[in-house]
Formats: sequence, structure tokens, C-alpha cells
Amino acid sequence: MIPQWKIYPRSQGHSTVYLQNVVTDPSITVGDYTIYDDFVHDPRDFQRNNVLYHYPINQEKLVIGKFCSIACGAKFIFNSANHTQRSLSTYIFPVLFEEWDLDVARIPEAWDNRGDIVVGSDVWIGYEAVILSGVTIGDGAIVGARAVVTKDVPPYTIVGGVPAKPIRKRFSEEDIAQLLELHWWDWPQEKIAASINAIQSGNLEELKRAAAG
Repeated sequence: MIPQWKIYPRSQGHSTVYLQNVVTDPSITVGDYTIYDDFVHDPRDFQRNNVLYHYPINQEKLVIGKFCSIACGAKFIFNSANHTQRSLSTYIFPVLFEEWDLDVARIPEAWDNRGDIVVGSDVWIGYEAVILSGVTIGDGAIVGARAVVTKDVPPYTIVGGVPAKPIRKRFSEEDIAQLLELHWWDWPQEKIAASINAIQSGNLEELKRAAAG
């Protein structure tokens, strides 16, 4: 587990942060070792600059797993951006309740509620990618630069484009099933450290032996 005081994982620069130690909103949950890099803005402002239309009235959540890598400018866009299509007008009358003498309780009627955003562990989200409300991204997935993710992404799948579509699986279905069973990101820090060579070299058999050891 990362000490709460540790923000920057690299002594050489401060563009990368451990995200869980800079987020204060209780409706945003970030797992251990997940990083965000921003060479344009202060990465400590992720909550304000990258999590958009995320208002308390919706009680929606952003859940990000462990060991994720989130590139500069990635955005998570929540339900209040979804002007309702159920109405005859997309205008936000309920939000402007004071102007139109409406009940404040009707504010959520101004948008279509698609749910939380959930990102699994070991996910790589590329430069300026956009993740929309209601989307779940599976463990080990990769989201290409400037992709717009409107639908769920299966584990260990690479997606890209606007809207994002599957490009290919990272591994065979058998290997993916084994990786999902291993859940190496939930291992103790010492065990992960001892298995880094196996992880980086793609040696699944060695990783399985480490899990059994």
C-alpha cells in the first residue's frame, strides 16, 4: 500500500502522481499504485480537470482499480453532460429551476442517467481518451489515444476510435482467463516485486508458479 503522504512516484519529475493520494472526493475511488500523468496541467488537479459533470445530486461514482496508467488529458464524463433525449427539448430547464419556477428535486430530469464509471485494474487509458458515464472497462484493457468509450470494454481488450471499438484481444482467451483468476494486482507488495520479471516478460507460467508458491 502506498503511504498517504507519497504523491510523486518519480524523483525526476512531478508530472506523474499516485492518483489515490490527490483525490479527495469520496465518490471517487482509486486503487493502489494507479498513476496519472499530466504535462499540461498540475496532475494533482485531476479531480477538477478530468472528472467532469460529476455533481453530488446524482450520487454517481468513479471507481478505478489498481495499477492503472492514465495518460494526460483523459476525461471521465458523467451523467449531467447527457442532456435528456426523452424530452421534446434537450434544453436544461430543470437545472435552471429558479428561472422557470421548478422544483429543485426535478434537476436530474435534465439528463439521462447512465450510471457509474468503473475501471478495472491494470488498465491503460491513452492520451485524451474520453470515458462516458455507464461504462465499465475490464481488467487489463487498453484504451487508445483520443478514443471515445461509449460501451463496456471486455478484459484485456484493446479499443480505439470514435466511438471506440474493439481492435484485438491482448492474449488468448485461455491466457486471459488465467490472468483474471490470478489477480496479481491484489497480491502483497513483496510478492508483486518478486514477480515483476515474469509480469514484464509475459511469462504466464512463471507467474502461475509464483501464485502457487
